[in-house]
Amino acid sequence: MKKLLFAALALVAVSALADTKSAAENQLKGKLPGIFARAAEQYRLLLKNLESVATEKKPFPKRWENGELVTIPPEDWCSGFFPGSMWYLYEYTRDGFWRTEATKFTAIQDRIRHYTGNHDIGFMLMTSVGNALRLDPRPEYPGMLLDGAEALTKRYSEKLGLIRSWGKIDEDKNFLVIVDNLMNLELMQWASKNGGGEKYAKIAKSHADKTSQHHFRADGSAYHVLNYNQHTPGKILEIRAGQGASVDGTWARGHSWAIYGYTMLYRETKDRAYLMRAIKSADYLLDEAEVPADGVPYWDHKAWAIPHEERDTSAAAIETSALLELSQFVPTEKSAAYRAFAVKTLLALSSDRYFAKPGEQGGFLLTQGVGHKPGKIASGKGGEVNVPLNYGDYYFLEALIRFNNLAGGKSALGK
Repeated sequence: MKKLLFAALALVAVSALADTKSAAENQLKGKLPGIFARAAEQYRLLLKNLESVATEKKPFPKRWENGELVTIPPEDWCSGFFPGSMWYLYEYTRDGFWRTEATKFTAIQDRIRHYTGNHDIGFMLMTSVGNALRLDPRPEYPGMLLDGAEALTKRYSEKLGLIRSWGKIDEDKNFLVIVDNLMNLELMQWASKNGGGEKYAKIAKSHADKTSQHHFRADGSAYHVLNYNQHTPGKILEIRAGQGASVDGTWARGHSWAIYGYTMLYRETKDRAYLMRAIKSADYLLDEAEVPADGVPYWDHKAWAIPHEERDTSAAAIETSALLELSQFVPTEKSAAYRAFAVKTLLALSSDRYFAKPGEQGGFLLTQGVGHKPGKIASGKGGEVNVPLNYGDYYFLEALIRFNNLAGGKSALGK
């Protein structure tokens, strides 16, 4: 009798969980047309504001700060996010206006196809040219991506098996690798599968394996910056806090790059070691990190003055997009947990607390992004604290499209 009662109670609990999931997902699905309509109006305003401040050298908007629109050159790591966001607006709305604008700004990226000044060429090209190739193929796009991948190989050390993140290619004092670098490996995977050959996949695997080995604590949380000894492979000279609160902290956006990066690597390689790493980092976020009830994290999961620290909507958008994709690759119970967390967070991000009111924030979408708070603390200025950021917008729109695909019975990527 007790077993029957327990089974009945379990069924009731499962049913209640399913009803909650259905209610939240139905709510978000119902809001999607309005969210994208509001996003489109905001980006029309952003384009209008851009007309008066953009230059040939700095054509892309990055943030709205102190009532001004800040622009950046193609060489900035964030250059691809603005055209990428317009590609997502086109993907959802199918309004040719967005295709035209996205195409115009994507074409500017031809200037950086051979750029070796940082490791972020994957960010810069995959978000812009990669989406363009997917949604409106043109013959010039594959060559731009292949050239970008080849440029990234110039920052790879055969001896260390790692891609240098920061610093000059020939610097001999430091060899800095940041967890963000995982995101650039998607470009390498693409190149390997589209005419570039096995070299690119081997570089991506080596970097991903060594990052997994060294860049994580036992609980699954990620360090931001490691400085490798260039003379002794595998030896680490130091761990740096980077954009995090401390060496022992867990910078929220960096941790979101880890979840996203290893989920993407599993998708591209089907290597279960990458899936396990993604799960470990996702479980840290859901089970160990001190995340507020709405899912939008503090800028560092171990920041000094929680709960009085700033939230970071950009980290929320990135990890939400990652969790939606990861939910496809894991057992049912974990899948439900990841998806529920993502939906909860997207509902929060699309609320008036974080979603810019019409006509405000210069046309950006998400408020309360945090770029580099320790930098602001050290210098007393800058730091991009509590401001809209173009990459927050990009991953917010990506997460919404991934949710829409899943809700429609497709894969997160729409296949």
